[in-house]
Amino acid sequence: MSPPPPPPGRSRRRGGRSGHPFDTALDDTELIDTRGQFAQGRWARARSLLVATGHDWDRRGHRVVSLAETPSAAGWAQDWLLAEPESADAATLLACATVVRALHGKDTPEAARDACLRAAGLAPDDPTPWLGQLLLARGHGTQEEAGKHFDEVRLRHPDHHHAHHLMTALLAENNPDSGQDPLHEVYDFAAWAAEQAPADSPLAVLPVVAHAERYRVLVAAGSESDDPVGSGHWSGRRARQVMKAAFDWWLEWEREDHPRNRADLNFLAHAKVCEGRSAEAAALFQRIGHHATPAPWSYSGRDPYRTFLTARGAALGTP
Repeated sequence: MSPPPPPPGRSRRRGGRSGHPFDTALDDTELIDTRGQFAQGRWARARSLLVATGHDWDRRGHRVVSLAETPSAAGWAQDWLLAEPESADAATLLACATVVRALHGKDTPEAARDACLRAAGLAPDDPTPWLGQLLLARGHGTQEEAGKHFDEVRLRHPDHHHAHHLMTALLAENNPDSGQDPLHEVYDFAAWAAEQAPADSPLAVLPVVAHAERYRVLVAAGSESDDPVGSGHWSGRRARQVMKAAFDWWLEWEREDHPRNRADLNFLAHAKVCEGRSAEAAALFQRIGHHATPAPWSYSGRDPYRTFLTARGAALGTP
């Protein structure tokens, strides 16, 4: 007798993996166009894009990491570096591409660390090589190492969006058996980051990210229901305060210009769905468009894309 079908959004694949190709470029059309050419070995367009990005560190990190995930990115970046040995952009792209390879078991962590250090030497003010180190430490390092790399990022750009998200995910994994501890360090970290950031900083959403990341850990530990709507994790006083503050920030600031804006909107929409606030979720889904992200829709072990579509359809009243 065959097993029953999974409920809507549930994946048979462990970890909630989806066959849907999520695009890390999000809504960056310049990046998408450049990446297409870079994938064919035409690195001159990537060179122009990174030069034009300048010292917009969040956008630079977003673009470099997305380009680094391109098949054969390390080879094309190496060609570029051979042509321009002193290019910090080429070295940084090669470093992040080597990190991606190491995380997929195609290169060694040592090679990735060395590449990041070489890039950092060519661009001492750039947080991106240290972002590469932080990405690597999430998969091949200790929390102490990750903390040091995070400090190096913050030294160069105190409000670095991607780095704060990575540290939030890492800290949420501490003490997985402690349950719904309102004093868990990940909440303190997220609150501190949100408070020290400028008023218009998207780090205001970080407490919601922390809440979702902790939910991921508790579900995996078996101490929390994998039904986010029915879980008490999203209905407590602290959760309601965090989600209201983040949604109010979005209504006031709506940082559409931030390169990782859609990542924040996915976390916010997921939180509002779990809270049962369908009208607020609908407004967020309208802004997200087709730019779904696997996090946090996979955090209950469900297929992220099917879960996103189901939640969006329910909020918008569409099939």
